[in-house]
Amino acid sequence: MPTAKDGRILAVGSAADIAAHRGAETRMVDLGGRALLPGFVDSHGHVMLGGLQALSANLLAPPDGDVTDIAGLVAELSDWAAENAEAVARIDLIVGFGYDQSQLAEQRHPTREDLDRVSAEVPVLIIHQSGHLAAMNSLALERAGLTADTPDPAGGVIRRGPDGNPTGVLEENAFFHGAGGLFANLGPEAMLAFAEAGSKLWASFGYTTAQEGRATPDLLAAAQAAGAQGLFPIDVAVYPDVLIDRQAILDTVSDSYEGHVRVAGAKLTIDGSPQGFTALRDRPYYDPVGDYPPGYKGYAAAEMEQVADAVDWAFANGIQILTHANGEGASDMLLAAVKAAEETHGMADRRPVLIHGQFLREDQVDALHDLRIFPSLFPMHTFYWGDWHRDHTVGPANGDNISPTGWVRQRGMIFGTHHDAPVALPDSMRVLSATVTRRTRSGDILGPDQRVDVPTALKAMTIWPAWQHFEDGAKGSIAPGKLADMVVLSADPAAVAPEQLASLRVLATIKEGAVIYEAEDIDGDAATAGTGFGGAFPPGAPLAPGYELPEADGDAGGGKLFGHAEAGAQVEPGAQRQMAGQDRRLPAVAAEAGQPGRCPGPAGNLSERLAEQRESGIHGFGTGLDRADQIAGNDCAARHGGVT
Repeated sequence: MPTAKDGRILAVGSAADIAAHRGAETRMVDLGGRALLPGFVDSHGHVMLGGLQALSANLLAPPDGDVTDIAGLVAELSDWAAENAEAVARIDLIVGFGYDQSQLAEQRHPTREDLDRVSAEVPVLIIHQSGHLAAMNSLALERAGLTADTPDPAGGVIRRGPDGNPTGVLEENAFFHGAGGLFANLGPEAMLAFAEAGSKLWASFGYTTAQEGRATPDLLAAAQAAGAQGLFPIDVAVYPDVLIDRQAILDTVSDSYEGHVRVAGAKLTIDGSPQGFTALRDRPYYDPVGDYPPGYKGYAAAEMEQVADAVDWAFANGIQILTHANGEGASDMLLAAVKAAEETHGMADRRPVLIHGQFLREDQVDALHDLRIFPSLFPMHTFYWGDWHRDHTVGPANGDNISPTGWVRQRGMIFGTHHDAPVALPDSMRVLSATVTRRTRSGDILGPDQRVDVPTALKAMTIWPAWQHFEDGAKGSIAPGKLADMVVLSADPAAVAPEQLASLRVLATIKEGAVIYEAEDIDGDAATAGTGFGGAFPPGAPLAPGYELPEADGDAGGGKLFGHAEAGAQVEPGAQRQMAGQDRRLPAVAAEAGQPGRCPGPAGNLSERLAEQRESGIHGFGTGLDRADQIAGNDCAARHGGVT
């Protein structure tokens, strides 16, 4: 059981171990068999746009919404517009988020004519669930200046009818460039509302660190303003678009959070949406639904020269770069760019990240290993679009290998698993379930060999994405000296059947020792009633008064996923992320294994192990860190968990 002071974990151990730290004002919390885990770290998402999702019409299909056909979509938009008439009048826009043509009965995108049924007097914009396509009504097209004479932008498509006029459906850069003017009336207050709503939505699913995974200058400014005004209850790592304003990245990148926000690096986008058929493949799509030419492979949103230049710039300036690449062709572009940049600038601990990698070939996974690219994968796709991928994008054989977590683990690599919200809700338990079961909407298991166990999936939501962000010295596990970022679940995910994982609930989220979210039950009472949270610990209340932290040389590294620490753990000054070519060190962890009353722990010096791997030519980054954070048994939390 851990205890905390000043937002950090003071001590971890059995009830007897913790008793020495108990004072007259200590609050004791008995979780009553519920599970305490480290706060979830967002491996990839868009928390600012998640606020837009939270405040716009919900066009998602079941189980996250109710839209199953175009008539239902039109009705949902119309109802939302009526219920939010004041806001619609103020911003002069009706906006919806989350439609998915693959889940509509018509299996097509809504057109301008469909959306004209919602309104002919107010612009209507609906954003595809992937965030890479959109549809507009006639007035919105007119306001955006999109006509039969408007050329397709580079890396984008304006879909057109037989007469050459836009149908209302916009792909990639046609959407990104064309829709911006429709939000002109939002103003800074709306952007701040998005920031606050998005971060609270993330917190409700147990995330204590969120990501804004592609920030335009306006989004960056809004995130910084939200941080300055204290609107973020959780940490937000921002990655501005590297193709827009590199100087802003250099000017603002930081190791530390101010107001729970920091610029952590840069984002590059190479291609689009696999389920929307805009991702760049290395072969034709299997059976694309729509008007596509024979041999259609998708297309790139960035040229190879742009990709190579962006990666080289990031390496030269010590900037971490996250790169969106879904199709095999896009991943080939990223791998070539990273290889060239490493040949120019040498090997270093830069932690470049592949975002998504839906259609990775096995040889590309080998290349990720050799180039030490961290894969942030999207196995949640197996639930939402697994059937669509099997039947239409890649076919049955290749469908089994989308988001190939099994291949990654076979090579001793670590990975992150993400939700990419607002592509899907930031539902941590859905992320966990999909990573473990890979069960589709129809009940099929897509790629049983790519499944991983619950402890591995939890690491991909905690310690491994903390490492991805250079924050594993302070986050990702429950250990002395780390931030008291924790989440309470309705049950131990390692003790329930895999098919029950998606039904687990986040009951409370704790950020730096303070409760920032507490669930309600169906009667409106606190779902944690009887544990010490209900009433006594409203959001914002500290779990415990402060006590002196023990002397420490630096941030604690390693630690466990569940609520205890290893006996005899000692930590070097660690996990320092420094810019501009200076050394960055991983924490070294040494511990005695097999102590009575403890789970077996790691042994050896992690820095030395990694050095040995590099000297021997093994440049994969997974083995050492993985061993330093093993879970020895699924009943570990039940035997040792708790909190004071």
